[in-house]
Amino acid sequence: MLSADFARLADEADVVTGPVGEGADWLHIDVMDAHFVPNLTLGLPVVESLLRATEVPLDCHLMIDDPDRWAPAYAEAGAYNVTVHAEAAHDPVALARNLRAAGARAGLSIKPGTPLEDHLDTLKHYDTLLIMSVEPGFGGQAFIPEVLDKVRTARRLVDTGHLTVLVEIDGGINADTVEQAAEAGVDCFVAGSAVYGADDPLRAVRALREQVVRTSPHRWTNA
Repeated sequence: MLSADFARLADEADVVTGPVGEGADWLHIDVMDAHFVPNLTLGLPVVESLLRATEVPLDCHLMIDDPDRWAPAYAEAGAYNVTVHAEAAHDPVALARNLRAAGARAGLSIKPGTPLEDHLDTLKHYDTLLIMSVEPGFGGQAFIPEVLDKVRTARRLVDTGHLTVLVEIDGGINADTVEQAAEAGVDCFVAGSAVYGADDPLRAVRALREQVVRTSPHRWTNA
């Protein structure tokens, strides 16, 4: 939703909502505080309003300082998945427990330069792993292909039963990069500019989904 029109967020949510399996599965909400990242976007009051305006689950990505303090409120408000940054959380294991207790899935995100290996034990307490494929803070950036090595490692650990996370990727995902991410083993793809910059955002979502299914049809058997 970072690439959507902030003055029309409810309408912008509607334009990517289609029949199950065609429209967006989640709405990805980028919360930025101008401290952890240099940009300032939206916060809990806007998320609460959007929760009342759409039935699509909200995937709240908190690019903020001190998520241990602020993140549980997003779960309590009704967000489906709340993702915090490994680089910002003080006690990520306790935070995951608090997010789950409040009714949300717990997600852990890592920046492009953050080693995955440093957080493998922590990830055993999380439901989703969000691998950033751009530096967090601004939309419309170019995809960093080197992060796909981390995706492949995470996919292998999930497939062998060492982790049980959903592998998510965020940053520069479009028609030129989504197949690379799918081949590497991504489960969930965050696309902003590629969707809201299109003439028909819902058609753009469908086209990206079709690319993913063609690339790894055995992993999306119900598509």
